[in-house]
Amino acid sequence: MFGCKCLHWNRPYDFVSTEPEPFSLPHPLPQWPKGEGFAEGRIRIGEIEILKITKFQHVWSCNLSNDNTDGASFYKPVGIPDGFFSLGHYGQPNNQPLQGFVLVARDVDSSKTETRHNNERPDSLPALQQPFDYTLLWSTNDWTEDNHDGFGYFWLPCPPKGYKAMGCVVTNKPNKPSLEEVVCVRADLTETCETHQLIFNPDSISPRFHFRVWSMRPCKRGMWEKGVSLGTFFCGPYESSRVELSIACLKNLEPSLQAMPNIDQIHALIKHYGPTVFFHPSEIYLPSSVSWFFKNGAMLYRQGEPTSQVIDSEGSNLPKGGRNDGEYWIDLPNDDQRSYVKRGNMESAELYIHVKPALGGTFTDIAMWVFCPFNGPATLKAGMMNISFSKIGRHVGDWEHFTLRVSNFSGELWSIYFSQHSGGEWVDACNLEYIEGNKAIIYSSKSGHACFPHPGNYLQGSEKLGVGIRNDAMQSSFYVESSTKYQIVAAEYLSDGVVEPPWLQYLREWGPNIVYDSRKELEKIVSILPNTIRCSVENLIKKIPMELSGEEGPTGPKEKNNWVGDERVSPVNASYLEDCCTYHDMTKSIG
Repeated sequence: MFGCKCLHWNRPYDFVSTEPEPFSLPHPLPQWPKGEGFAEGRIRIGEIEILKITKFQHVWSCNLSNDNTDGASFYKPVGIPDGFFSLGHYGQPNNQPLQGFVLVARDVDSSKTETRHNNERPDSLPALQQPFDYTLLWSTNDWTEDNHDGFGYFWLPCPPKGYKAMGCVVTNKPNKPSLEEVVCVRADLTETCETHQLIFNPDSISPRFHFRVWSMRPCKRGMWEKGVSLGTFFCGPYESSRVELSIACLKNLEPSLQAMPNIDQIHALIKHYGPTVFFHPSEIYLPSSVSWFFKNGAMLYRQGEPTSQVIDSEGSNLPKGGRNDGEYWIDLPNDDQRSYVKRGNMESAELYIHVKPALGGTFTDIAMWVFCPFNGPATLKAGMMNISFSKIGRHVGDWEHFTLRVSNFSGELWSIYFSQHSGGEWVDACNLEYIEGNKAIIYSSKSGHACFPHPGNYLQGSEKLGVGIRNDAMQSSFYVESSTKYQIVAAEYLSDGVVEPPWLQYLREWGPNIVYDSRKELEKIVSILPNTIRCSVENLIKKIPMELSGEEGPTGPKEKNNWVGDERVSPVNASYLEDCCTYHDMTKSIG
């Protein structure tokens, strides 16, 4: 009926065999130091108080293949305290351990009347209201003439005028859910949201179904944005990902961000979760502290001036503020110290930490920055051949980072972002590799220092063609313990306790721009390649504008978009990679 794939519906009496196993961190959480609202379980966001629920009752599962992993499971939150109300159900793919949450809410101003009049101001209405009905979005009855328990039904709450639905509801019976199953939220207390990760895609069975399920996130994300993720999901026609959604996220209207950790709690979080950063055993260009880099002869140059200036150990004489206009740049020393400084200094290496609110202050992002004095040249993989470049990819000064995202409800590590050149990836806590307690491992790739969650060779290019830039990552005796070797350099939400170092205010480039002709080197490489892959590599090389090939010094952490904004996620299986259209982008973004 559906081609070569098999469809398996889980009835209430046999879902256990395919339901994802719950995940918990390897070790229990410690007792966090005392504070105002961090890890207290509840967060007030204005007229609403929210609480995170991680215990669920299974409602319905579907598997699209015989291995019980290509499908999804859906749940309703349980153990909701009195006075709190569900905002929607939770869903996730079956090929991941059960690690999820949904928020429940209560109106902290119970004095408002339940009576609604058309001329009432929005803020005179209660924050929460039950839906007046449900709309059936889709059901598995669309796939078969049978109609019995165990099938899945997806419902959208119909909010009263002036309110927004927060998530969808799943049942395994055709009856509409109870109106008390969820509540809707007054529109002025919400933010717009967008679809995020695909949870369930029956279109993989047949495109005629036009139905998909996504997780959601606020449209605007960053250090000062107010949108709050609810853990709920949205479903509908696949075109829905490109239009305004009929559901919303919450908005944190509490200016104090009272759930963010204080300085003692930040140190406790770093001590408990700080990852070990491993560098490749063949790494030549290791990290150092910024002060070591300055003390060992790094120089400041200014456009049009023939001489350079010695930088003091704290960077106090670096130009501050302004913009990256190319007027200033930092370079290695010009004497015999140059090769020595290039190689870094592991003994001095430390992580530079920026602590900031995420998702409306319901999470804390702990961004950990690694500095290397030099980024080495890249290695091209072309089929079975590996060819080391002499110049392409190298530059002075390299800033990479990873970010720990911690729940402010409990202090639990939720995920880690791994920066990888011009993009990166979020990895949930259940998919991390741990070395001790709840400390994860960060693998830094050879020469380029991109961050990865597991050892291996990661190809930046076309996996299908076997052509691209190698990123080799594995454990070695070169490592930095971020839980002990760190410096907190910024936490803007704290009124006191963190003094930013002078070098952080330097917003220009940490290396010179050098233009050279790399085309000759590439053409020489092509001439020795087997005919089976020569055409593919040639197509990649044609995309490199000769005048743009060269070295480009990076800007410091505070000039990166993610300093204030959210982390940038690299595209997955993007068509342009398979079409060999971004070799210039690859080589330019290696640092």
